Amino acid sequence: MTLFNPLNSKKRSQQLKNFLDAEKLVMLPGCYDALSAKLIEKAGIKAGFMSGFCVSSTRLGMPDTGLISYTEMQDQVRNICNITSIPILFDGDTGWGNAGNIYRTVRGYADAGAAAIMIEDQKWPKKCGHTKGKDVVELDEAKSRIKAAADASKLNGEKDILIMARTDAIATRGLKEAIDRMNTYKELGADLLFVEAIKSKEDMKTVIKEVPGYHMVNLIEDGETPLLEINELEDIGFKIAVLPLTLMSATVKTMKESLENIKNRKYNTNVSKFEELRDVVGFNDYYKIEDQYKS
Repeated sequence: MTLFNPLNSKKRSQQLKNFLDAEKLVMLPGCYDALSAKLIEKAGIKAGFMSGFCVSSTRLGMPDTGLISYTEMQDQVRNICNITSIPILFDGDTGWGNAGNIYRTVRGYADAGAAAIMIEDQKWPKKCGHTKGKDVVELDEAKSRIKAAADASKLNGEKDILIMARTDAIATRGLKEAIDRMNTYKELGADLLFVEAIKSKEDMKTVIKEVPGYHMVNLIEDGETPLLEINELEDIGFKIAVLPLTLMSATVKTMKESLENIKNRKYNTNVSKFEELRDVVGFNDYYKIEDQYKS
């Protein structure tokens, strides 16, 4: 890892595809900014996921209810890709509009260095998949989104970003429609598949059986989907297990405990050493550049 490490999306998407092809199941921790993404890479983890929930929470201090804009999200994608070399799957929400908007969103994420982008079929304003009040658009509109995304994933005829198709149909339309939509999205060119908020082990097995492909399961502490043992998820047939909120949840818990100590006029002991912190944020890499160009 260096201070500036941009890689084009085609190379990153191939890295991610090779990683998925080589492993039975991969676990992707969720990042939300450049620092959390750097920590994932420093931990030796080979890929990650950027959660829209986390970006909206940390960048705006607001809930994941369609409030964050495409420009803000793409800026976060660029910052993360500029400082990491691992491939990362990025949340693209509903694409922020019609097929033209989705085309722009996919190309914008690819330009920023994303290995993959997730496009969903929710109505606007979209909601976090594990909260109330969400619904999906009709199938024809959903199909146009995924078709536009799949077409936009190819530059000069060559794919340079992977497309994950997500459906939230279970919440209001049931498991059968979610399965039907996944099969349709796959036929339209989706590379990765994601049925959000599956509520039981049996439903998981049904999805994997009825829709062949690379599936993701979303593991949120206290969320709608049961947190089965990772070996169980692997045996069921999932290819990706994403933990989108774990790092942010741990950060919030630690910050609240630290602030309580400060309020009570106590020093915190559960902090990184200053030397380690300087290294994580890039001082040592910066000093190497500075030394190289000293007159």
